[in-house]
Amino acid sequence: MDLHKSPAPTDGQPVPPAELRCSDADRDRVADILRDALAEGRLTAEEHAERVDGVLSAKTVGELERFVRDLPAGHARRAASVSAPAPQRPTPGAIPADPDENVVAVFSSAVRKGRWRPGRRMHAYAIFGNVEIDLSEAIFEHQQVMIKAISVFGNVEIRVPENVSLRGTGGGVLGNFEVHPLDSDDRNAPVVYVDGLAVLGNVEAKPKRGKLVADILDRVSSKVDKAMRKHLDR
Repeated sequence: MDLHKSPAPTDGQPVPPAELRCSDADRDRVADILRDALAEGRLTAEEHAERVDGVLSAKTVGELERFVRDLPAGHARRAASVSAPAPQRPTPGAIPADPDENVVAVFSSAVRKGRWRPGRRMHAYAIFGNVEIDLSEAIFEHQQVMIKAISVFGNVEIRVPENVSLRGTGGGVLGNFEVHPLDSDDRNAPVVYVDGLAVLGNVEAKPKRGKLVADILDRVSSKVDKAMRKHLDR
């Protein structure tokens, strides 16, 4: 990652769309187009590798679009990538009724953080205790993730990356239930739903500033492997 800061515009004029700084979601979208082009035979393995390297180092939207300008999907998906708000509730059938994992803290603390893979449904219980669920470095294998948080004289803190969508439905009884809604620029970005109740306790979910879904290299590598296997099996 390039940590050098680019000078900000100082003339007061709007920045052209092509000069906007690209996000990880933008790079992931273009990597998907290149992956499909490789599988369809539109690009050779060498061309694909060269363009993926360029995608990972691109800094602006205009730089990204150069890599798919000669591909039909680049034009079709560009029009379809207009951001749309995530739904307030999960898609029916997308979330199982039973949790994939329970995180329980009774007069204690429990933490889930770092490079981990959250399931589709997680239940968090803080009874006179503290639960911390940090998704800022998580590897999302599902597009929709539900977290049911119950706090009784306890505290549940949930942190998500800035480039996912966040939704919440719940309440408090002499307590605080607070979810800071968040909309991703990418309609295909993961959506985290927080539901639950705070009884004389606290449940809070919000983005962790400066943190983004950062498993693009893992995703690109996996997709390239699948595309190459599909190509060789023909």
